[in-house]
Amino acid sequence: MSEQLPSLSSLRAFEAAARHLSMTRAGEELHVTAGAVSLQVRELEANLGLALFERHPRRLELTAAGQDYATALRSAFRLIRQATDTVRAHARPDIVTLSCTTGFAVHWLMPRLDAFQAAHPAIDLRFGTTARLVDFRADSVALAVRHGLGAYPGLISEKLVKDDLVVVASPERAARLGPEPAARQLSDETLIHDAGRNDWRLWLEAEGALDVDWRRGPVIAPDSNGAIETARAGLGFALVRESFAAADLAAGRLVAPFRRSIASRFAYYLVYPPDALDRASVRTVRDWLRAEADHV
Repeated sequence: MSEQLPSLSSLRAFEAAARHLSMTRAGEELHVTAGAVSLQVRELEANLGLALFERHPRRLELTAAGQDYATALRSAFRLIRQATDTVRAHARPDIVTLSCTTGFAVHWLMPRLDAFQAAHPAIDLRFGTTARLVDFRADSVALAVRHGLGAYPGLISEKLVKDDLVVVASPERAARLGPEPAARQLSDETLIHDAGRNDWRLWLEAEGALDVDWRRGPVIAPDSNGAIETARAGLGFALVRESFAAADLAAGRLVAPFRRSIASRFAYYLVYPPDALDRASVRTVRDWLRAEADHV
């Protein structure tokens, strides 16, 4: 019958003392007294039946057996730490944090999240909504979606969703204009703006409706979310990003009574640090976002 193994606490005490060649520093590392470390080491030596240290008045020195044992224990503890880290990694989800604007989250990302989770259950995709530029390291953000021209120094920037603008309204509101309406009929309608008034000016000029006052109507800032909700409630005609209105248009909650859309020089870009794709889960999220954008 084999002899019982030494206690884990005595092995930890000896390994720490062997590294530091000091009972005091080993005790500080293990948050116990030097006397407790010394007692544990003596118990280990008694269990093994040999000395692990040569004790001098002001220093410790490992015996040959002690040196060999300390080397083996370091390898054993390293394997235990690695195995523990592996088990913990399986126990907790692989979190990927995406930063984006509220409008992008509500109208583009959230309708697609269930499909992503079903396809990638091991990845916990989280998103934070903000219009500011995040600090990827300090904010623990892996990827960001930003609205602009795509110039972000030091970061990789990939065009994700184009920003064509389309006029939308509730079916009831649009019906007031009749079939195939002309843009000039908007002169008596409420124009809803999602950030500023210039987009309506550009759209009306493209339609040749120069007599329609593009400055009228409320500005529902800061993004398309409020403008779409206002139009859905039947309170007017909104000029919004086509990709954001896609779900409401498909469901019939909104209609696009005019055929013309106008292209914007802005777009939604996927932005991330050069080393972000070193993580397999981040690559998965990035590839999924790009695939979804290709289907828009």
